[in-house]
Amino acid sequence: MQDRLLETRNKVIYGIKPRKKRRVSPENFLKEDVVMSIKINLSVIFVSLCLLAALLATNNARSDDEDVIKVVYHADFADPRRISAMLTSINNMVTHYQNELVDYDVKIVFVAHGVRFLTDDKLAGTPFSEDEKLAERRKDLKARLMSLHDVQSVGLELCSITSSQINLPGEMVYEGVEMVPSGVVRIAELQRQGFAYIKIE
Repeated sequence: MQDRLLETRNKVIYGIKPRKKRRVSPENFLKEDVVMSIKINLSVIFVSLCLLAALLATNNARSDDEDVIKVVYHADFADPRRISAMLTSINNMVTHYQNELVDYDVKIVFVAHGVRFLTDDKLAGTPFSEDEKLAERRKDLKARLMSLHDVQSVGLELCSITSSQINLPGEMVYEGVEMVPSGVVRIAELQRQGFAYIKIE
């Protein structure tokens, strides 16, 4: 009785029409419950598919990275014959992988005496100065080294500590050589990234 009086007062004073109560039959209630369950399940499936896609993409990226042969050569010696042997080793390696259609990432990190082979400067007055043996073979060694870099994508990296100790400016270094803060630290980092370490004896 009070509810009816309240509704009548609201209608007269405020112009508010009473709400009609919605009656839900058991059949409709069941349908709504089923629809809600379907929506929830679809949301769960969608999220699961997104997570699965992300996981597969991550695994594929790891797989692609693992399929790349990674090798770092350490060049810290002065003997032109050892450099020549190293260049022959690298050329044989990358040629093999190219023939087998295998991706590779090969780098040479030059430290200390290795700087002799990355510049035409004679480095007079330094511990790495040009000697007669290097003078005889410099042109050939340079051509082979730059061919590995330009044609076969072998990375060339030089220790900045070494170059700064002998005041070797960057413009005196062969084109394409990348400077790294520390050669030995760089080698350690590459090994942590899965690079095999090779040093020609």
